[in-house]
Amino acid sequence: MRIRSYREADRDGLVDLWRSVFPDASPHNEPVRMIDAKLAVDDLIFIAEDEERIVGACMVGYDGHRGWLYALAVRPELRRNGLGARIVRHALEALRGLGCIKLNLQIRSSNHEVEKFYQSLGFEREERISMGLRID
Repeated sequence: MRIRSYREADRDGLVDLWRSVFPDASPHNEPVRMIDAKLAVDDLIFIAEDEERIVGACMVGYDGHRGWLYALAVRPELRRNGLGARIVRHALEALRGLGCIKLNLQIRSSNHEVEKFYQSLGFEREERISMGLRID
């Protein structure tokens, strides 16, 4: 199993992974749209592969100060074996290399299992109000 940067040949496998892991995603989070939008800005998408099969992935954002972790996904049958943690650590190292000093992420408030996963990696809950505005 290795973690590497996204390549265009990964598109179909990544779309399949994200659609299967996030079946109730909002239309603005449709995988093809997310990939195209991300690649228009930078290529901070990381792929975990096992024997050329995409088994995990995440997208990372960086604004010059703060980093963001988006769409971390691991195939359900491979969860709880450390792969998600490896992907997060890979993303952290990439962000450190860019000079990032803080990493943020958002999860649904009802997703307690994922909250526990991130807490096991050292993330702490921050009392903030998350706001959004659709502009399309």
